[in-house]
Amino acid sequence: MFSFNHYNFNISDLERSLEFYDKALGLKPVRRKDCDDGYTLVYLGDGVTGFTLELTKIHQRSEPYDLGECEFHLCLDAEDVDAAYEMHKAMGIVCQEQRKSGGFYFIADPDGYWIEIVQRKERT
Repeated sequence: MFSFNHYNFNISDLERSLEFYDKALGLKPVRRKDCDDGYTLVYLGDGVTGFTLELTKIHQRSEPYDLGECEFHLCLDAEDVDAAYEMHKAMGIVCQEQRKSGGFYFIADPDGYWIEIVQRKERT
């Protein structure tokens, strides 16, 4: 019912991070989204798999991240996000919802790690 979608790192300097991931790992931008509410998403791909690393730059944040803040997440896609949401809600593990504005939501595992659930898109 679920499969991997992307992994996220919040970063402090987008250009520096893009240069690092390109030079150190050969990861290239495959998609970019500049959001009106103050952040930019750049998805990096390896050119082999469909898995991506999402780099998130929150424009108002200038201080380094404390990785203990849970400012990262794992994302899985669901064959039917609505059915998955109902199942997770019944289990009492939905911890944040963006269903109206973005169609996605997060669940928390027993240790408090967040996992984003999105609708599976057709794979090519």
